[in-house]
Amino acid sequence: MIDVLLILLVFFMVTSTYLNLSMVPIVDRAEQSESQGAGSGTTLLVRIDADGATHIRGQLHAPDALVDLVRSGLAENPLLSVVLLPSSRATTQALVGTMDMLTTAGATRLRLMRLEGQQ
Repeated sequence: MIDVLLILLVFFMVTSTYLNLSMVPIVDRAEQSESQGAGSGTTLLVRIDADGATHIRGQLHAPDALVDLVRSGLAENPLLSVVLLPSSRATTQALVGTMDMLTTAGATRLRLMRLEGQQ
């Protein structure tokens, strides 16, 4: 009995077709545009330099000041969205450290943005 099940399992594994997973949308764009259009809140852009320093609106912010700024922003608007834009030379440790600081401050809407350069 187990032999038959094993043969059927192998048969279906070999004959089945696999979908291209890039066809499946991760976020439904209609829901995303509706939530953004309904006054869902402001967006805070945090830039991470190659040395791990964080900039908001062109001004350098220390880690403690960044946490305070995000906390005050969340107090004013609980739907605050934070977008991280790391430099192409920023280390992964700097990115993860900044994300940890932001989640410690209470930010739940984090997005990571990557700009593609010319090749």
